Amino acid sequence: MPGLVIKPRSRIFHGHDWVYSSEVKKAFGDPQPGDVISLKDFKDRPLGSAIYNPSSQIVARRFSRRKQELDHEFFIRRLKLAFSLRDRFSVDPKLCRLAWSESDGLPGLIVDCYGKHLVVQTLTLAMDQRIDLIAEALKELLAPETIILRNDSPMRKAEGLEPENRILHGSDPGPVPLITGGLQFEVALLSGQKTGLYLDQLDAYKRVARLAAGKRVLDCFSNQGGFGLACAKAGAAAVTCVDISADAVAAVKSNALRNDVEINAVEANAFDFLKSCEEHYDLIILDPPSFTRSKKTLGDAMRGYKEIHLRALKLLDPDGYLSTFSCSHHVTRELFLSNICAAAVDAKRTLRLVESHAQREDHPVLPTIPETEYLKGFTFQLLPGR
Repeated sequence: MPGLVIKPRSRIFHGHDWVYSSEVKKAFGDPQPGDVISLKDFKDRPLGSAIYNPSSQIVARRFSRRKQELDHEFFIRRLKLAFSLRDRFSVDPKLCRLAWSESDGLPGLIVDCYGKHLVVQTLTLAMDQRIDLIAEALKELLAPETIILRNDSPMRKAEGLEPENRILHGSDPGPVPLITGGLQFEVALLSGQKTGLYLDQLDAYKRVARLAAGKRVLDCFSNQGGFGLACAKAGAAAVTCVDISADAVAAVKSNALRNDVEINAVEANAFDFLKSCEEHYDLIILDPPSFTRSKKTLGDAMRGYKEIHLRALKLLDPDGYLSTFSCSHHVTRELFLSNICAAAVDAKRTLRLVESHAQREDHPVLPTIPETEYLKGFTFQLLPGR
């Protein structure tokens, strides 16, 4: 088997499974893009099997510590392990992430379940080349009505892959009705945001909504209105959802009708809305898309986070609550918390932390691969008279 010899002190010796081009001492056996390769240390000791892509900064991603091929039997076994983990969780098995890339030993493969329909993403070259094998394994294990390939993620560009959305099995189901946490949604699996819903946030909707009864609620970067809908259902006095996307605003209005609640849906840039808004709120939710996908733009991202935190705090009434989230793994929990604290100091506000949030259990984290932990959030109470 062709492979790579890894330099000393590389991250793989500290538990990470990625090998960057700068960490390769030499290649042997003429590995080809998408191949399964062997990894060896500088003393010729085996480190396991990896997928290879010389066009990516991450030239190799280890998926096993022993010699292993990416064949039908492998995908059956590894997917079964992923599914069995979800069975132990409290998440709805019919509405969850069934396979989560490196966290399930399937680097670059995502499988989301929406009832009888599966949505698949292949974010690495090797998984992309084996999509037919993956689809066959999923059909054998789950017998879904539909398997949809949603390969429009910008992450594919780093692997030299083009965007592609298509049906792998079955036919386009059109708008799919879903119920989660007592809320009704309708999602377009072939063309909607992400793979349909933000599955990683479903638990947070319920947690934040516990504070909403009788409150005036502002949900910024609302997308389909998950937080706003949950708050309205929980008895909020008034709910305003803000999103820059006309399609998202239309989805909020449609979902409000579907759930028999009243929501004021506003199409606007959330930064501009927060700056010009003259109303005050009892509960403000900030759940923006990732402000950075690289360390190079981390400084700009932190300035953006501080700006929305500062503006939100100025609109928050005493004894009100701020729930804020970041979905970039480059923004650590500590850095995010520090950013919020700095905004509170500038706004001359005192915050009390009442709850920390994380991605749902169907998005498990490998501590040695920090990139698997990306979603973090906090809910604060604005202390009156301080």
